[in-house]
Amino acid sequence: MPLTPLDIHNKEFGRRLRGYDEDEVNEFLDQVIKDYEALIRENKEMQTQLLSVEEKLNHFSNIEDTLSKTIIVAQEAADELKNNAKKEAQLIIKEAEKNADRIINESLAKSRKVALEVEELRKQASIYRSRFRMLVEAQLDLLSNDGWDSLESGHSEVADRD
Repeated sequence: MPLTPLDIHNKEFGRRLRGYDEDEVNEFLDQVIKDYEALIRENKEMQTQLLSVEEKLNHFSNIEDTLSKTIIVAQEAADELKNNAKKEAQLIIKEAEKNADRIINESLAKSRKVALEVEELRKQASIYRSRFRMLVEAQLDLLSNDGWDSLESGHSEVADRD
C-alpha cells in the first residue's frame, strides 16, 4: 500500500544518541509532504485529464465510425442510384428503339400501300385513257361514217313534210 502524506506526517522516528537534528528532519519531512501532496494532486489532475481525453477520443472515434458508415452507405446509395439510372436509361433506349422500329415499319407499310395505290391508280388511269380514246375514236368513226349523210337527208325530208 502506497504512502500517504498523512503517513509521512505521522511518522515518528526513534531517538538515539548522536541522532539527526530533529528540526531538520521535521523540516525535510514537511517539504517531502508538500511535494508528495503536490505530486498526488498532479497525478489526480492527470488522471482526470486522461479520462476526459479518453472520453473525447471515444466520442471522436464513435463519430469517425459513424461518418465511415455514413460514407459507405452514401457510396452504396450513389452506386445503386447510378446502376438504377443506367438500367432506366437502357430501358428507355430499348423502348425508343422499339418505337423507332415500329414507326419505321409502319411507315414502310404505309409507303408500300401508297405505292401500290399509286400504281393501281396509274393502271386505272391508263385503262380509262385507253377506253376514253377508244370511245372518242369510235365516236369519230361514227361521225366520219357515211350514215350521217343519210340521216341528214332523212332529216331534211321529215322537215319538208311538216
